[in-house]
Amino acid sequence: MSAAPVLSGDLEEDLDLEEDEDLEVFSKNPSLAVGSSVSSSVVQGSLVHSPGALVRSSGSMVNQYGLEEEEEEEEEARGGVPTRDLFVTVDHPESHVTAIETFIVYRVLTRTTRGDFDSSEYEVHRRYQDFLWLRGKLEEGHPTLIIHPLPEKFVMKGLVERFSEDFIETRRRALQTFLSKTAEHPMLSRSPQLKVFLTEQDLTAIKKQGPGFLSRMGDSVRAAAIAVRGVRARPQEFGAMQDYADEFSCKMSALDKVTQRIIKEQNEYLEELSQYGPLYSQWAELEADLSEPLRGVAGCLDLCGRETEEQLRHLTEVLQPTLHQYLLCADTLKTVLRRRDHIQAEFEAKNDALASSAVSKKGDLETLKEEAAGLEERVESANSALKGDWARWGDAMRHDLREALVSTADKNQDYYEKLSLL
Repeated sequence: MSAAPVLSGDLEEDLDLEEDEDLEVFSKNPSLAVGSSVSSSVVQGSLVHSPGALVRSSGSMVNQYGLEEEEEEEEEARGGVPTRDLFVTVDHPESHVTAIETFIVYRVLTRTTRGDFDSSEYEVHRRYQDFLWLRGKLEEGHPTLIIHPLPEKFVMKGLVERFSEDFIETRRRALQTFLSKTAEHPMLSRSPQLKVFLTEQDLTAIKKQGPGFLSRMGDSVRAAAIAVRGVRARPQEFGAMQDYADEFSCKMSALDKVTQRIIKEQNEYLEELSQYGPLYSQWAELEADLSEPLRGVAGCLDLCGRETEEQLRHLTEVLQPTLHQYLLCADTLKTVLRRRDHIQAEFEAKNDALASSAVSKKGDLETLKEEAAGLEERVESANSALKGDWARWGDAMRHDLREALVSTADKNQDYYEKLSLL
């Protein structure tokens, strides 16, 4: 019996996914890359490399690729990375049931050596909506920084399983990634809202502070008007970023679909193995002359099942979450680029008002000039922040995807080597 396929097919070709067509996973256009793109694909337990890539004999592929050396080179190229002084852990999820709702509360532990914190350790408890509040506040304060996404609030399939152990653990890991990425960010980690989130026991009163409904409504109407008007002179580099974000979204969507399909097939395969092996054991008890070979087959199937389960666990806990997080990141990239465009469009509208003859009073004219100057500074600040964060995000993306893909290839190689000995 052969094992179920694992990420088969060259990821640089169009994937035939039944009704899902034109899902080209990795673009061959280097102009769309953030720095350099991930050039390795996981194929049947091995890697397909770009021309000139070094391929060695068996052994850990992580070691072959020398990820630690590459990271050190990247850090040196950036002039070194500051030592981390803020560490956050999300653990101990607990279910809470009230008369009107059921929700999960997570413990958030913080360790820090920063002088602006009153203590070196904190322990608070947060539910999912608290994480949503934090991310919203970070977006308000840093509209053109790329903030790591949170897991989706709703589960599209099987809402009944929303509070299963697997779902809760998957969400906990995603929340952990969000806080870790935020704590590592040179600007977001200094946010007052993050400090409040990590240190305050009760966020209820703090979350009530902020703009009222009418203010938010006005902002939404203004943003909608600017979106309709559009940007006249978007800098070419941000147009290239938009093209990359669209292409990246297609890549991650295709990979996410393929991986979810493989996980589904592997689960079905594992279920069949669990039913198939015992049949040979039962048969061996009835056929004395065939007992030895039948028990041998049963033992092989049992080992195959155990190895498949281990491989499936890696796909479920490592590869698929990483791919899905970066699929959500693609939406974040598009949102950040839209915010940058909104700031520029507002600046262009002020300039148009200045250039028109509609302003007759000197006082109104001076006010418009001040507003235009302020918006010009906002545009420059937004552009600078986005360009810097784009490079930082690209480094993190390449590291995370490289690590997930290479470790999956390592796991696949080990899987097939063990099965080949049966």
